[in-house]
Amino acid sequence: MNNTKRLILVGVAMMVLLLFVGCGYLPNLLLPRQELSPQPTQTPWIIVVTPTPGPLSSSPPVTGQIVDIEEQLVISAYERVSPAVVFITSRTVVMGFFGPYPQEGTGSGFVIDKEGHIVTNNHVIEGARSVEVTLSTGTKADARIVGTDPANDLAVLKIDVPAEELHPVELGTSSDLKVGQRVIAIGNPFGLDRTLTTGVISSLNRPLDLENGRRLYNVIQTDAAINPGNSGGPLLDSQGRVIGVNTAIYSPSGGSVGLGFAIPIDTVKRVIPELIAKGRYSHPWMGIRALSITPDLAQELNLSVDRGVLIIEVSRGSAADKAGLRGATHQVQVGNYLVPVGGDIIVAINDTPINSMDNLIEFLETRTTVGQTVQVTFLRDGRERTVTLTLGERPQTE
Repeated sequence: MNNTKRLILVGVAMMVLLLFVGCGYLPNLLLPRQELSPQPTQTPWIIVVTPTPGPLSSSPPVTGQIVDIEEQLVISAYERVSPAVVFITSRTVVMGFFGPYPQEGTGSGFVIDKEGHIVTNNHVIEGARSVEVTLSTGTKADARIVGTDPANDLAVLKIDVPAEELHPVELGTSSDLKVGQRVIAIGNPFGLDRTLTTGVISSLNRPLDLENGRRLYNVIQTDAAINPGNSGGPLLDSQGRVIGVNTAIYSPSGGSVGLGFAIPIDTVKRVIPELIAKGRYSHPWMGIRALSITPDLAQELNLSVDRGVLIIEVSRGSAADKAGLRGATHQVQVGNYLVPVGGDIIVAINDTPINSMDNLIEFLETRTTVGQTVQVTFLRDGRERTVTLTLGERPQTE
């Protein structure tokens, strides 16, 4: 290689070297080795977009913490409704080994108007010699029992206090409730006044048999904690509207196990006006004694249907009697029992199938009122017939 070529190669190499240096880069082999410290990773930004909630009665406290929409709704519902929840003390006299002695019971209730009417459970004040109500302000007032309906476990009290101390609730509806819907219970469990618990609707339209032998219909089941003392308190939806009256729990231990039950508010709205107006609720009545037909009984009696209500007896002067319905004409032996037969078999009312006596009672209690006209479909001698009758009032002795 001649000198001219060597000079050209050296020049090119020098230019390349200068280029690396100018760009701030040198290969490792040209730089002294050094330990490099690890650099922290940049924390990513997370943007959470939350819909703006509607207007609430009060805003959450500004503490730097984020309160989600559900919490805001619960807080708002409690602040708005808890002043309407009252503490009820009932005093009774019971017979003991050494004679009669006074006994106190406690429960919950809620104000429904500015006149001082309070809704609670019948069993909270049943048999009471006196009832005292304590408001959220601490004001105590003697309460008068305005009306009771043991069949629906409802009662109305009235207190005389200044209207400004009364904060009525807003009544919602129970007709469109859904399983899984959020609910809020407020009451006085174990004497702890205005305690809030939350949960969901676990089931709807439950029939509920109480210890006293009465049956409640269309009951709301919830897992919101309900304990002794919650009876008579409101069950609310997330907007703070009353959708039920907390009335019973299922508990082997005596405490909440997530099985609470409430009377639906639509039942309350049907019953309470009558309790205020006349002190009792008029239950619709057809005037029959009857027997539920089962497939086995239908086979034994050679009936043309395996579901329905076999009329045993018709009360004289009742709606059924006036409509011409008939009771049993004779008896037949079925196993060890004599069964009255020959009466009409009710299979539907207003085109709603009636499969049993319990079906019939539930239909009358939840879908009809005294004085209402209904169409009764029945079988007589194997032929289907329809009759119109006007429901009467169930006698107090029934």
